[in-house]
Amino acid sequence: MAADGRSATGRVVDAGRRAYGWVDARLDLDRDATLLGKAFPAEDSFLLGEVALFCFLVLVLSGIFLGFFFEPSTTEVEYEGSVDEFQGEELPASYVSVLNVTYDVPFGMFLRRIHHWAAHFFVASLGLHMLRVFFTGAYRNPREPNWLVGSGLAVLAMGAAYTGYALPYDEFASTATGIGFNVVQSIPVIGETSADIVFGGRFPSSATIPRLYFLHVLVIPATIGVLLAAHLWILVRQKHTEAPRDGDVTGGDERVDRDDDGVVVGLPAYPNQTAVSAVVFFLTLAALSLLAGFLPVHNVAEYGPNDPASTPELIMPDWFLMWGYGFLKLIPSWMSFDVPLVGVHVSSEFLGGVVLPGLVFLAVFVWPFVDYESEPTHFTADPLERPWQTAVGVAGVVFVMIASLAGMDVILADVLGTDSTALHAPLTVALFVGPLVAGAITYWTLGGFGEEGGGGDPVAADGAGDEEVTGGE
Repeated sequence: MAADGRSATGRVVDAGRRAYGWVDARLDLDRDATLLGKAFPAEDSFLLGEVALFCFLVLVLSGIFLGFFFEPSTTEVEYEGSVDEFQGEELPASYVSVLNVTYDVPFGMFLRRIHHWAAHFFVASLGLHMLRVFFTGAYRNPREPNWLVGSGLAVLAMGAAYTGYALPYDEFASTATGIGFNVVQSIPVIGETSADIVFGGRFPSSATIPRLYFLHVLVIPATIGVLLAAHLWILVRQKHTEAPRDGDVTGGDERVDRDDDGVVVGLPAYPNQTAVSAVVFFLTLAALSLLAGFLPVHNVAEYGPNDPASTPELIMPDWFLMWGYGFLKLIPSWMSFDVPLVGVHVSSEFLGGVVLPGLVFLAVFVWPFVDYESEPTHFTADPLERPWQTAVGVAGVVFVMIASLAGMDVILADVLGTDSTALHAPLTVALFVGPLVAGAITYWTLGGFGEEGGGGDPVAADGAGDEEVTGGE
């Protein structure tokens, strides 16, 4: 019996009731809600989420096409294709299948490029969408659950990119995949087991490509699909966020007060928002097609098949993974240590590849509970009126940018005419000092120190107009 007179069972039941109440307050579980009854504010920045959704659709469709021709195997086969330099050579089957898709399958090169660019667009639109939500405070009560779902999608998007990156089994990709293997293996206690599960044993092994292929085409996309469905379901059940209005709004026979956030002013889901979404879809597809038509991607013929005896001169991940690679570059090996008594070794790979990225994602996940609102908030906030929140966001962006620069230290050293190792000390200092300075300047500029800052008057959002339709929820 606890000091408050309740049994352990009673405390568990109370905790369950509180958890249910928290969820019910945000999703109104007993209320019927349909997509057709929802109103969408007519603001362009709100369409970034749709761009991400359409990119995922393109990824799935183009991935299905590529899957018909890709062979996830490292078994040596004789190459007989259009690339002269490899004629008659024994090459890994996965590498050969990518060469065939690129140079011998009709429209194969185009669709492989679309798949590549859609992956970049997916991560970019997802990131910009989260930045828009962050700086406008759209994650606040009752939208914390969707922020958590969106953060999970960001993690999975990077996982999908990494697992797909390795599949051609060319020299460049296999070297990068080996770095990921070393990071997973460095996790204390469970590292070896985790590496066995993900990579099929010591890298490279015959099981590595099939395991990563399984994760890339089934496990991760299915999980992304589930989270996208959850994201949309929550979106339908909740009122859409809306920018503050300039004044009262009149639409049809309805009149909505400027400060009434109980009714959303925007376009109805059908037909108006559906038409807008169709335009966004075709614009997204057109942009991807243009990129695929004019800009080449990862040239596997130039890199050549995996060669365990050599290492490419320049190894770098894609831009959205560069910040994590930067952590690996900056954490020195002397920071490795053994935990006394338990005999656990904590390596610099674990600190740079798991701990630091994990802390970054942890900060992202818990942010709505740091900047917490006890009452529901349906209007988005003006970033210029939120000094400390905007300062934290700017500091976070600068932190990631400096870490990304560290990941490109070889290129940076070449530009500056120095050795990349000589850059590690100043980049390490900049990694911690830069965000503090950027955050402090932002905070001061927005008047956070109680002085007249440079932010000026709040910018009124153009979220309502006579031509818009009022959609109540």
